[in-house]
Amino acid sequence: MSVPLLDLKAQHATIRDDVVAALMSVVDQQTFILGDAVGQLECSVAGLSHTKYAIGCANGTDALLLALRALNVGRDDEVVTTPFTFFATAGAIHNVGAKPVFVDIDPRTFNIAPDAVATAIGARTKAVIAVDLFGQMAAIERITSAANGVPVIEDAAQTIGASRVINGVRVMAGEAATIGTFSFFPSKNLGGYGDGGMMVTQDEALFETLMKLRVHGGRKTYYHEIVGYNSRLDTLQAAVLQAKIPYLDAWSGARRKNAAYYDAAFADLPEITTPYIDPANTSIYNQYTIRLAGRDALQAHLKRVGVGNSVYYPLPLHLQPCFAYLGYSEGQFPESERAAKEVLSLPVYPELTTAQLDEVIAAVRTYYGR
Repeated sequence: MSVPLLDLKAQHATIRDDVVAALMSVVDQQTFILGDAVGQLECSVAGLSHTKYAIGCANGTDALLLALRALNVGRDDEVVTTPFTFFATAGAIHNVGAKPVFVDIDPRTFNIAPDAVATAIGARTKAVIAVDLFGQMAAIERITSAANGVPVIEDAAQTIGASRVINGVRVMAGEAATIGTFSFFPSKNLGGYGDGGMMVTQDEALFETLMKLRVHGGRKTYYHEIVGYNSRLDTLQAAVLQAKIPYLDAWSGARRKNAAYYDAAFADLPEITTPYIDPANTSIYNQYTIRLAGRDALQAHLKRVGVGNSVYYPLPLHLQPCFAYLGYSEGQFPESERAAKEVLSLPVYPELTTAQLDEVIAAVRTYYGR
C-alpha cells in the first residue's frame, strides 16, 4: 500500500521516546491496575473536555454500557439513537436489556437529526445517544432540547478535542451531555497501544456511580453496593495516552490542514461531495469522508493503485441481522441507507506528506479522467 489509510508507525516514530519513558515508569513502579497514570489521564481529559469528572474504563464500548447503567437504563426501556454509526452504539443499548429506537441522520453532517429525535421520544424513552461522527460534534444543544428532559449520552468516540460554538460559547465534545463517552482504540485521534475508554460528566452523583460500576460495583475493596463490571482502564494504556495528549491539538490541526488540501483539490469534481462541516463546529477529522454515487467502483480503483480507504459504515444498524427483531425494514431511514451506499473515507492522518496527499488526489482524479 503506497498510501495507507492510517500509518501508526509514522506517528510512533515521532513520539517513541516519550511513550517508552511513560511505559517504563509504570513497569518500574509495578502499578498496573489503576496506577497513577490513570488518575493523571482522567484529570487531563476532564480538562480537555471542560468537565468536572472523568472516569477511565476498559474500552469505548464499555463507556457506553456503563453510562447507560449509571442512568438506570434497563429492561423494557427505550433509547433513541442513529442507525448510521459503529455497532457498539446500539449493541450497548441491547446489552443492558433496552430497545434501540432508531431515527434518521442529517444528510450533510451524517449526525443524528434533532427533529427526528423529538418525534421519537416516548413514555418508555430513558436516554438518547447522540453520536459525533467522523470528527465533528452533533448538534448537542438541539438534541438536548428535543430530548425534553431525557438524559443525553454523547458518543464522542471520534471527537475528543472537537468543539462547537453554542450561544457564543465554545463547548467541547462531552461537555454539554449528561455523560460523554470516549474511545482510545488505536485508530482514534488519541489512540492507545490497545483498548481503552473514558466517560466524562458534570454530575457528581453520576461520577460516583460510574466509579463503582467500573470496579465490580464498589469504591471499597470487597464491598459491593451495586453489581458492576471489571472495566478498568489499564495503567499502561493510560501512560501511553498521557504521553500522547500534549500532541493531540497539533495532530488535529494537521488533519484539518490535510482535509482543506483535499477540499481544494476536489472542488472541481461535481461527482464528489466533500465533507460538510457545520459552521458552529471545529472538526478533528477522525475520518475524511467523501460521498459519491458508484462508490464501490472508485473504492476498487483506489485499492488497485495502492491508496488506502474504507467504508464507515456499509450497512446501517436497523438492517443488521441481529436487530431484525426490532422490526425495521429497508426504506425507513433513507438518508442513513443512502449514506451507507455512498460514503468513502480517505487517508487524513497527520503524518501524511504532501507527496502522499498528491498521490491520493491523483488517484481520485485519474478515476474521473481529470
